[in-house]
Amino acid sequence: MSKGGKVNWIKKELKIGNELGLHARAAAKLVKLANRFPCEIFIRKGESMANSKSIMGLLTLAAGKGSVINIEARGEEAELALTAIEDLINSKFGEV
Repeated sequence: MSKGGKVNWIKKELKIGNELGLHARAAAKLVKLANRFPCEIFIRKGESMANSKSIMGLLTLAAGKGSVINIEARGEEAELALTAIEDLINSKFGEV
């Protein structure tokens, strides 16, 4: 937390590496993971931004293989959430 009680955003840039990108099953895994954390988590692709706790929001990003996304989190357990999401994305959502 910064001075004045404001909570800073923690940001991380990641690349989608799985063959089908952020499709419905991958997005569902991300939403399920994000909902384990009490913090706010948003994912941005270009000018579009979605709440990571909304599967419909994530699907509107249309993040295909090779897409660069920015994850932004703030609040309680924000760093843990970013690390967990980074692990999920880097593991290609558990897909072969």
